[in-house]
Amino acid sequence: MTIVLVRHAHPVIPTVGGPDDLHRPLTEDGLADAAALAPRLAALGPARIVSSPYLRAVRTVRPAAELLGLPVETDWELREWDSGLAPGPDYARHYASSWANPDLVRPGGESLRHLSDRALGALRPLLDGPGPVVVGSHGTFISRTLAGFGYPVDWPFHRSMPMPAVYVLRFAAADASPRVTGPGIA
Repeated sequence: MTIVLVRHAHPVIPTVGGPDDLHRPLTEDGLADAAALAPRLAALGPARIVSSPYLRAVRTVRPAAELLGLPVETDWELREWDSGLAPGPDYARHYASSWANPDLVRPGGESLRHLSDRALGALRPLLDGPGPVVVGSHGTFISRTLAGFGYPVDWPFHRSMPMPAVYVLRFAAADASPRVTGPGIA
């Protein structure tokens, strides 16, 4: 079974008073990147395309879905990390402290360890259906998925992840850890 994790293309930068995180769209370059990515995703022969409901994730996988004539299903559990942080210029300092302590929870947020658990819980059921499955999601979600499967993922890895990025997870069995290919994976 194969799950293809797709980090969204370049979105509009979050700003105070701007679109909320759920509704931040892709930039023009992001839309072009999503269109260019569609044939690569379609070539993997997905049976389903499932996405975080966040607009930037849906719009990244939608061109592939349209190419294949598949709907984009959404699943709230595939959303980005609930960091508990408001948009601000010092987000990197806060993210780095969370990566240094994956159990850190801010008011209204979740820890990175909880995100790993949520991610694995959301992806495991996808292994029971037809596949491959393309999953549109977010950088922190994907990084913490890989960490949850035992890959040595850290803050520098996460920061260097491109937009968009594609990680192919191949499972020999549903209860096994996958073999992963993608940017930054040795």
